[in-house]
Amino acid sequence: MPSKRPLKVADRIKEVIANLLETRVKDPRLGFVTVTDVKVTGDLQQASVFYTVLGDENAREATAAALNSAKGMLRSEVGRTLGLRVTPTLEFFLDGLQESANAMNELISQMHQADRELEQLRKQAKPVVENPYKHV
Repeated sequence: MPSKRPLKVADRIKEVIANLLETRVKDPRLGFVTVTDVKVTGDLQQASVFYTVLGDENAREATAAALNSAKGMLRSEVGRTLGLRVTPTLEFFLDGLQESANAMNELISQMHQADRELEQLRKQAKPVVENPYKHV
């Protein structure tokens, strides 16, 4: 049975980083960031931090640069706060959640449009013969 410790450490890292981004990182490139998830390896050596950014592609790029420049400070604070023997290295990944949700919404809209078109065709449809069960 896998250990629950990496999950607990990941949750704690998520809280610490979210708090630090809100209070300590003063980089003007940092956009409106939400830490969505953290995955930690079983040996607690590496942490993958997933985040979303409100805004366009420029905001995402600027935020990625700001996070990479603050990586050392964030790692130091995570190590100090968690008191782990080895502080995990941090890697930041833009979470594709928003893009996936937008793509899914677009597909659903297309499906509803196709349903409306099919309903219009059904209303105008006429049977090939009046009574297909009538024997001549």
